[in-house]
Amino acid sequence: MGSYGYQRTQPYTPGQKASFKISRSKIDLFMQCPRCFWLDARLKIKRPSSPPFRINSAIDELFKKEFDIHREAQTKHPLSEAFGLDLVPFKHEKMDEWRDALRRGVTYLHPQTNLLITGGVDDVWVDHKTGEIVIVDYKATSKNGEVSLDADWQVTYKRQIEVYQWLFRRNDFKVSDTGYFVYTNGRLDADGFYDKLEFKTKIIPYKGNDSWIEPSVMKLKACLEGDMPEVGTAAMGGVCEHCSYAKARTMLSLEAIQSHRHNKKR
Repeated sequence: MGSYGYQRTQPYTPGQKASFKISRSKIDLFMQCPRCFWLDARLKIKRPSSPPFRINSAIDELFKKEFDIHREAQTKHPLSEAFGLDLVPFKHEKMDEWRDALRRGVTYLHPQTNLLITGGVDDVWVDHKTGEIVIVDYKATSKNGEVSLDADWQVTYKRQIEVYQWLFRRNDFKVSDTGYFVYTNGRLDADGFYDKLEFKTKIIPYKGNDSWIEPSVMKLKACLEGDMPEVGTAAMGGVCEHCSYAKARTMLSLEAIQSHRHNKKR
């Protein structure tokens, strides 16, 4: 979970000796648009944000409470049973720390760049037969039909799992390539609300590949050290909508100023 209007770090200063914190979400921002990332990290000019999804946050917290019961007992959650997974929630003294995305999370100081990479994971399960830990992320939505990972924009979900896998590997854990999304869908086929919203939950496997992260972190550091990137192509195709809006507004503002000055001279 991210924060609403929360300033985590001071702006990056080119050539600084102190380590600089880069969250998992900032890596994803860089992958979406280096210019937006640069403005955020160097000048603290953030993209316009929407209010937090409180219902999603509530579902996250309730999922955590459910799985924590089975973490303490070292038993399988009924969802794991239903989807044929021989996995139990991972019991570890740092679990609360790893979940704290705002202040702690799972961290790794990248030696080549001196960037402190962080990420707050929703859950970690374990396969006691292989000794591998399994990264798990909770997702919630409400839509007709079944939930899936097929939409282009869900590449951000996949990168999220992969960054967590990479971070845990850098912390010397044996990590399964396959992570899981506990994806719940608010049903729209009921005959009314009646102060109750019913959900249907699936566990969706995803085989991650974190090979893109190391070169991306190096490019991200070069971006931090360099000049502001030009308005470019967004990761999802087309020009970044935030950059194109800002550019169009600036141009219109300049035209309005010039027109006003011209009219005053007449």
